[in-house]
Amino acid sequence: MHKHHFRNSYLTSAVSVSLVLCLIGLEGIILLSADSLITRMRENMTVTAVLSADADSAQCARMDTMLALDKTRYSRYAYVSKEQALEEHIAYLGEDPTAFLGYNPLSASYEIHPTDAYSHPDSLALIEARLKSLPYVEDVIYPRDLADILSSNVSELSLILLGVALVLLLVSMVLIVNTIRLQIYSKRFLINTMTLVGATSWVTRRPFVGRNMLMGFLSGLVALAILSAVVYYIDFRVGVLLFPLTWQNVTFVSAVVLCSGVLIALLASLIATGRYIRMDNNSLYEI
Repeated sequence: MHKHHFRNSYLTSAVSVSLVLCLIGLEGIILLSADSLITRMRENMTVTAVLSADADSAQCARMDTMLALDKTRYSRYAYVSKEQALEEHIAYLGEDPTAFLGYNPLSASYEIHPTDAYSHPDSLALIEARLKSLPYVEDVIYPRDLADILSSNVSELSLILLGVALVLLLVSMVLIVNTIRLQIYSKRFLINTMTLVGATSWVTRRPFVGRNMLMGFLSGLVALAILSAVVYYIDFRVGVLLFPLTWQNVTFVSAVVLCSGVLIALLASLIATGRYIRMDNNSLYEI
């Protein structure tokens, strides 16, 4: 009966720790997803280089070469001919300017997407100056207001998310520590008996530490399985890209969850067993 009760207590603790580790993993996913979203917004920002009316094919070829070779500044680009610009204008506004002008007034252009590192206002200003210095570029257009908003708000948003993550991590640690302390509580008389017969502090702690570290690791695996199912459902069933499945992101979240489970279980076991090792016989009945 006693062993059955202990197994139930151990299983309950493992389930509780798994759910709390899910919360820790979710914190990591939110941080990485927010960073990925901001990066995508920056890289999807479009800088339009409007070509002059007399730009020829040789100048366009030089433009292609310049953009293709400079991977530091430009992530991708696309040439938009006058005809393509006219088609997009008609599709968007529903009117054909050639019908009353007699000619196509639109210019050919390049739609350029800067890299994340060069999507800040200062870097975009440098890109603008560089493109305008080309004799066959008539104008450079990009959403300055969006660049300013992203630049000013990203650092603030990052600090807020980091602060929330630290608070949630602290709450998670407290919950796991209390869960393991309650599990070890039922063994307080055994701990006291081992101390009375001369067992050293480490000998007394070792079985509890080893068992709970294993529980923390297994709970981490369960938490990762739950998180994987949630991410899979949202990404592939709902169709919302919540979490970019790169090996760096997966490794980071897996390491955070597993290490948190093992380290917090280690810390909680040492604290809980140390408390009962130092406690005298009479105090055991008072708690």
